[in-house]
Amino acid sequence: MEGAKSVIELLDSDFETVKVLGTTDFISRLNKKIKGEILEVSAKELEGIGEFQTNEGALAVARIRPNNEIVVKPDQFALVLDDIRDPGNLGTIIRTADWYGINQIIASEETADFYNAKVISATMGSFTRVEIFYTEIARWLSKTERKIYGAFLEGENVHAVDFGKGGVIVIGNESRGISPDVGKMVTDKITIPRFGKAESLNAAIATAVICDNIRRSK
Repeated sequence: MEGAKSVIELLDSDFETVKVLGTTDFISRLNKKIKGEILEVSAKELEGIGEFQTNEGALAVARIRPNNEIVVKPDQFALVLDDIRDPGNLGTIIRTADWYGINQIIASEETADFYNAKVISATMGSFTRVEIFYTEIARWLSKTERKIYGAFLEGENVHAVDFGKGGVIVIGNESRGISPDVGKMVTDKITIPRFGKAESLNAAIATAVICDNIRRSK
């Protein structure tokens, strides 16, 4: 994790922090006990160690969480990601889910790695609050008793859908959409109406529109 703000969010989370590297100013401002090692370094050293061209104070290393199965409660919403390949899209989706109070994501095994540096950076710290589970999603969906909403080019207008108190929302691949095997599991097809001439929406933008309408319907 790179950058002072992001490192602080990491330290406030339930991730196990192994090591913190920070400037003198950053370390002097830490007001919490850290179990891991703390090393004082210069800003120039931070830039050489990490991937950011500029780093305003800190870098931290933490242990990844185990890939624990997610159980969606009746009054909760969760996202199901069917082959989201772009790390930037995944990071933005995680950040969007956090904004709308959705903290569970079930991802296909082909989806970008949650711990990819670009994903972590794009979440802006939201990765600490959103749980993700990688699995064969068609099988996982076959076992869920929740309503399964899927984003398609044809379906019920998302502006008019009553999402109720809970369910799962399937977001498909950036270019191919929802795969046939996963599509068979969808109980309610939804669509974002098009008013212009663009061929499609970015997956992360589509997720944001759907999440906004979920909260409007509640």
